[in-house]
Amino acid sequence: MERLEAFVFGRVQTVMYRDFAQRKARGLGLTGHVKNLPNRSVQVVAEGPRAVLEQYVLKLGRGPLLARVERVDVAYSNATGEYTSFLISYD
Repeated sequence: MERLEAFVFGRVQTVMYRDFAQRKARGLGLTGHVKNLPNRSVQVVAEGPRAVLEQYVLKLGRGPLLARVERVDVAYSNATGEYTSFLISYD
């Protein structure tokens, strides 16, 4: 199990991106969270098998219909096991 931390840049706020990220993560059986950041990017933290995380990154790069993803910065590390589901953070 590994942990993915991704920062998604482009037109990714107010276009249902967090909902999209949550639905795709849950569909792949991943745990973690997604949240908007003040700099207009979106942070995604997900945990699961490396191959599944890599599939997820491809989906993040496409985004929902109204999004325009310019880039996804990705880093992998060891999973912490702190998540039990995949949630949208509103903080």
